Order: sequence, then structure tokens, then C-alpha cells
Amino acid sequence: MKTFSAKPAEVTKKWVLIDASGLVVGRLATLVAMRLRGKHLPTYTPHVDCGDNVIIINAAKVVLTGRKRDDKVYYNHTGYIGGIKERTAKSILEGRFPERVIEKAVERMIPRGPLGRVQLGNLRVYAGAEHPHEAQQPEVVNVGAMNRKNMRAA
Repeated sequence: MKTFSAKPAEVTKKWVLIDASGLVVGRLATLVAMRLRGKHLPTYTPHVDCGDNVIIINAAKVVLTGRKRDDKVYYNHTGYIGGIKERTAKSILEGRFPERVIEKAVERMIPRGPLGRVQLGNLRVYAGAEHPHEAQQPEVVNVGAMNRKNMRAA
């Protein structure tokens, strides 16, 4: 019996919609990263983009457990000497682009490289409840019902 290896032309991608309100960031990110890579499928092939397109809505309503909302720090560097900047998760979630918390969490769970960048391009995160992808007829996935630890009261 030969090992199955999917070819890019044979891959059929689904669209998945996840409502992130009340979900724990890390647990959501692991499920989304697994979906983006295609590891939930029996036809998973490591060198082919065989994952789904994932839409996440209500990203501003995600929950961080413990004291992470105040203590977790995101760093970025401007490129200049001494140009390191830091922001807390609270300031990002209350700021202009709260969806970046989920984007960063998922980005760090996907391998770096050309294939990882393509797979990350299949992720769309929106702070509110509206999204422009109704024409794709996304299948709704209830992440909160999968495990009781996935949901947390805000």
C-alpha cells in the first residue's frame, strides 16, 4: 500500500465560520491553526496547502484566562536602535484593531516559511459580527460546544 500524497489540484477547500465571543484565545488559536493547516483531514499532506478558509467574527469579545489580559505583552521593533515597543493585550483588545490578538496567536502556531504564509492568508478575522463572505456559504463551527474549557465568561 502506498502512502497517500495530495496534489494541489486535488484539494477542495471549505469555508468555516467561527464566532469568537466568549472563547479563550489560546484554545481558539489551536483549533484554527489545525484547520488552516488541514491536519483535521485524513488527506493531510505536510507540503500542500490542504486546509480550510477560516472566518472569525467577534474577535473583540475573546477572553484571556488568568491575568494575561493585563500582564501579556506584545513586542515589536521599529528597526531603529532602541526602537522596541511594547503593548499589553488589554490595550490591543480595547484599541483600534482587536483582531490582532487572534491573528498573532494563530500566526505563532503555524510554521514559518512560504507554505505557512499561504496558509495564514486563508485566515480572515473581524472585530465585529459582520463579514463580507456570505457568498462562500461558510459552515458554522461551534468551538464553545467542543469542550467546556473553550468558553469562559468575560
